[in-house]
Amino acid sequence: MIKFIHTGDIHLGLKFNNVSFDREKAILRRREIWNSFERIIEYAKEKEVDFLFIAGDLFEASYFTIGDITRVRDNFSSIEDVNIIISAGNHDYRGRRSLYDKIQWPNNVTIFGGQTIEKKEFNDLNTIIYGYSWESNQIYENNLLKDIGEIDKTKNNILVLHGDISQSSNYLPLTLQDLNSLNMDYIALGHIHKPEILADNIAYCGCPEPLDFGEEGERGIIEGTIIDKKVDIRFLPFSKRKFIVKEVELDENMNYLEIIEKIKEVSQGNREKDFYRISLKGFLNRNIDMDNLVKDLEDTFYHIELINNTIWDYDLEALEIENRDNIIYHYINAMKEKGLDDPVVKRALYLGLEVLLKGRE
Repeated sequence: MIKFIHTGDIHLGLKFNNVSFDREKAILRRREIWNSFERIIEYAKEKEVDFLFIAGDLFEASYFTIGDITRVRDNFSSIEDVNIIISAGNHDYRGRRSLYDKIQWPNNVTIFGGQTIEKKEFNDLNTIIYGYSWESNQIYENNLLKDIGEIDKTKNNILVLHGDISQSSNYLPLTLQDLNSLNMDYIALGHIHKPEILADNIAYCGCPEPLDFGEEGERGIIEGTIIDKKVDIRFLPFSKRKFIVKEVELDENMNYLEIIEKIKEVSQGNREKDFYRISLKGFLNRNIDMDNLVKDLEDTFYHIELINNTIWDYDLEALEIENRDNIIYHYINAMKEKGLDDPVVKRALYLGLEVLLKGRE
């Protein structure tokens, strides 16, 4: 039996320059990614795994330093009984000036090269690991898999690769058909940040920490075993925080305090530690101040953003009196005849009024 952990897309050193949260949270988030990386190291030690697979984008080369890569090495040195396998990706690619080649690595670390798919045998574990490191930040064509050739079916055969299952991708395009044809016991993929088990023996681990609101849902690592050539894998949630995007429906009769309570009713996640982006829809009283809503919710949520997709509520009677016999008056009455109990008609009325009133201005 062999035991392994499959991770990747950690993005150590990411600066979070283009995010919607403030600089203080961005700096803290950068430290939290380091913390999660080091928790993975501790978990690998605790579980006494044989292999730790890192399927690319371990770090952000643009922001990483010698001090940072030394810290990575020191963490790897602390689990000397775990074989660490790295196939570099497009963010940590192993080019001429790669930090991977600036320091001496401990004996338990294998970093694959970029000329062709390489392999390393671990005879004591009856296992062969195949891998490849990018040499630039884009790869348009994939002719790599043909280099693997025939495999030794008496051993455990594992491929660690950073790539995209999409034939039109600029990031090492792959196909499931080609991967299946390799007859590997397990294929550990990186590049896609959403964890996805594509087959019994093929998986994207996803990133252990989500990086922005485009990465909803659980994030973590994959644990696996191979016993008598039978692979068993499971996804393990591991992130400190989550990014949560939700919709909240409002109506024109809600007052300020009722809206606050309605937003607090969002049940998903943990308000004390997760990032929330709440999209407000429906109808909103024109006197509600969105900035004040955010400020009054900040004590309840670690981070909250409100996206106002509501439609202003109008006093229809006042508008009819003010605009008697003009187009606004006739428009309101025409829509009333269609029936304002129908939410589609009501929404159309209010959207039309916004256009007409702006045109009048």
